[in-house]
Amino acid sequence: MPRPVFTLGIEEEFQTIDPVTRDLRSHMSKIVEDGKITLHEQVKAEMHESVVEVGTVICKNIHEARDEVIHLRRQVIELADRVGLKIAAAGTHPFSRWQDQPITPDARYDKIVEELQEAARSNLVFGMHVHIGIENRDLGVYMMNALRYFLPHLFALSTNSPFWEGRETGYKSFRTKVFERFPRTGIPGYFTSASDYDEFIALLIKTGCIDNGKKIWWDLRLHPFFDTIEYRICDMMMRADETIAVAAVMQALVAKIYKLKCQNLNFRLYRSALIKENKWRAARYGIDGQLIDFGSQEEKPARQLILELLDFVDDVLDELGSRHEVEYVLKMLEMGTGADRQLAVFHQTGDLTKVVDFILQETTHGLY
Repeated sequence: MPRPVFTLGIEEEFQTIDPVTRDLRSHMSKIVEDGKITLHEQVKAEMHESVVEVGTVICKNIHEARDEVIHLRRQVIELADRVGLKIAAAGTHPFSRWQDQPITPDARYDKIVEELQEAARSNLVFGMHVHIGIENRDLGVYMMNALRYFLPHLFALSTNSPFWEGRETGYKSFRTKVFERFPRTGIPGYFTSASDYDEFIALLIKTGCIDNGKKIWWDLRLHPFFDTIEYRICDMMMRADETIAVAAVMQALVAKIYKLKCQNLNFRLYRSALIKENKWRAARYGIDGQLIDFGSQEEKPARQLILELLDFVDDVLDELGSRHEVEYVLKMLEMGTGADRQLAVFHQTGDLTKVVDFILQETTHGLY
């Protein structure tokens, strides 16, 4: 029986920047309205008017995904340029205040703000989501259970939000600290089957907690409407190369877990509370901290465990055609995460506008 394709879809949330002040500035939906002409539903507004999201079409492999991500970045940069704005890729803005950023007029966002209040208004953060196609929902729940363990490793690589409202937070990803104010976030629990998962969602809907499954904002979820498993834990990364590398690892993990399942080998499952310990460490220290190896029950350098992760998926890379993209992770370990590079600029210059300039420059890296 042939292996499933494990298609990819990638969503990136960008900041719209005033080229003079380097602060966030509303695009007044102009980027989205103009973008609909050429990109149709691939460009969307978000809750705050200084956020624009783009999403790829369904891609058969990582090469198609790379072409799409580069094309969309180019397009959104050109659309922003037409209205006198710049596009930046990072998990938070270095100094912008959420209090100064207007909410996009939309009934859906009005409802979220009414329910979640300050948690929603202050949620001025930017992420990257990756969908991997799956055959059925039972397989999706099986994947979700197993893949939870690797979320902190992937997250550590993506950390790109060390600043919040003009302050150095001490975290490599403060974005997650902001987003955790929302309900139904973080590492998901374990489910025995798709029906178990669906019953959980049905109970939340029945009791008025949510109106649909999209209001479950976990770091990894079985998508309520598409046949995909969706990784949601990552900060928005500066370079397209970084986005593609992490997406390639995500796809490879799905393929590897599927391969083990076909060989009647199960990946050991761990409590969400344990995985949350690693997530906190990844948020605080990025790739320079220690993560817990739960198999050996000891701390190990995050970099070592990321290299072990690459070894774990190595035997599926050639079949997926993603070896080159996954090996870019080695470059990421060498140059540091987006947070590391932002901090280096700030410590050298003491100027957060210079950090924004650096983010703007990195956002275009490899596009032209």
